[in-house]
Amino acid sequence: QVLSHLGSSPGTVLTFLDHLRYYHPKAMAKQFVRLTLYIWLSSRTADSCDSEVTSFLAVPPDRKETSPGAPDLASELAALKAAKGAAPAAPGLAGDLAALLAKKREKESQAREVAAAPLHTVKLVKQYVPIEKNGSVIAYKTAYFGKIQVGSPEPQDFTVVFDTGSAHLVVPNSACQRETCLKHNRYNESKSETSIPIEHDGTILPRGSVSQHSVSITFGTGKVTGTFVRDKACLKGDDDLGCATVNMVVANDMSDQPFSLFHFDGILGLGLEALSLGPGFSFFGEMALPVQRFSVFLARTDQGQSSISFGGHDESKAASGFSWVPVAKPELGYWQVQVHQVRIGDTVLDECVDGGCRAILDTGTSLLGAPRQAIKTLHSLLSRNVLVAPNGIGHGEGFVTQEAANQALSEDCRNQEGDKLTFDLGPDVPGIVLDAEDYFRPKPFNMTVPEIDGAWKLTCRSLLLPLDLQAPLGPKTFILGEPVLRKYYTIYDWASKRVGFAQADHSQDGEAQGAIGSPEEGSLVAGAPLSKKGASGPGKSAFFNSEI
Repeated sequence: QVLSHLGSSPGTVLTFLDHLRYYHPKAMAKQFVRLTLYIWLSSRTADSCDSEVTSFLAVPPDRKETSPGAPDLASELAALKAAKGAAPAAPGLAGDLAALLAKKREKESQAREVAAAPLHTVKLVKQYVPIEKNGSVIAYKTAYFGKIQVGSPEPQDFTVVFDTGSAHLVVPNSACQRETCLKHNRYNESKSETSIPIEHDGTILPRGSVSQHSVSITFGTGKVTGTFVRDKACLKGDDDLGCATVNMVVANDMSDQPFSLFHFDGILGLGLEALSLGPGFSFFGEMALPVQRFSVFLARTDQGQSSISFGGHDESKAASGFSWVPVAKPELGYWQVQVHQVRIGDTVLDECVDGGCRAILDTGTSLLGAPRQAIKTLHSLLSRNVLVAPNGIGHGEGFVTQEAANQALSEDCRNQEGDKLTFDLGPDVPGIVLDAEDYFRPKPFNMTVPEIDGAWKLTCRSLLLPLDLQAPLGPKTFILGEPVLRKYYTIYDWASKRVGFAQADHSQDGEAQGAIGSPEEGSLVAGAPLSKKGASGPGKSAFFNSEI
């Protein structure tokens, strides 16, 4: 059984799928391999699946940054002694210091290698797609995508979502005549001299033939069906292109949802190789990079430039040093980390008190996803009343004026105060901390007060995606989507199977042409962008231990 995901839900382009199976029908003249991916998300109304709210303020005031060239020698020496345990310790202090210096030199060498490595950066464009109900926009779906090229000598242009939650390159095929396919750039195998038809296991077929195996991917409200081709694919950016010869899925059929809604042509999966069909299907795994890392930076506002870089990271986009967390269960193929505790203010979430929760970093999800069994508790602890009317509208004690009610309804909940939502990643790593700006829906809810007849209140509620994940991912798994990925500059270390976090420096957002379909400034529709307030971002701060 192989894990993979590709899907769509309101407020996100991609969602996780929990398993994939092969079926070999013996009675058929042609043998088809049908790859069926089942979505774990329950059906929900559009207004309960809002888009992202982001920005992250998580700087412990008393933590000092440690530069790569000046480690805390006392701490590292203590750690080295602890690691030696009962092992023979003949050299004594001199040996300990020699080992520590060797470790320091190794880190410095790695830092030089990373700094000297070429960096291939692709600019990302953000698109908003409105969700309407009864003629009114109630929410926005969003996606980030960038440019690639496939084939040679005349490369064919595509836009793709760079998705850490899947592991295949999927583009529309020229053979697809469905209206959805015709809206997008389509891959023409015959126009590429480097194209090679292959089977689902990578076996090379004679040129001009077509695989007798097909892949059918079911996701959310739609489906993609295709075959397999090997070809040269390249990133398209301002610098030299990074290329790889990769096995990809060419779609012969694409459903209207979500592909007819968005401008992007396909998906470029960046999940670990275990998430793919097999060797050769991972674009990043096939890239010949001196440093096997990629990094994701999401701008705070639509005026900033989001990007993904291959071969390392851009130090100027980090407002702190990086802290590294190992990938939990890398054999599943997801970029997931262990969560030791989840706290709302000082309250520890019961579901994670045993340290058994995990969180998946997914660039294709625009929300913060939480286990369904924890949603009610999280909503309760995170909610904040902005106005309470015990006796309703009116004048006098227990009443609120219509003017006060209208004023409260016009306020953006993301500007309200609220408890911090903390994901504790371990004793040696500062927690990921979300503020009210990161988890609240923009518009307050009008709710009744059960204990008092006629009473009502305006309440700011959290924007969370309920998850129903089954084994092997399990029901105690979170998704860290845009609310985290925009606040933190993240590095994905392919070789060492670890993730690096640094607070993003949004003073380095740069300037972009703006998002496609961006809502009006000040919109309180779910999924609307954050205001420009604080867009300059923090200065350099001491949030994480600096480490390469």
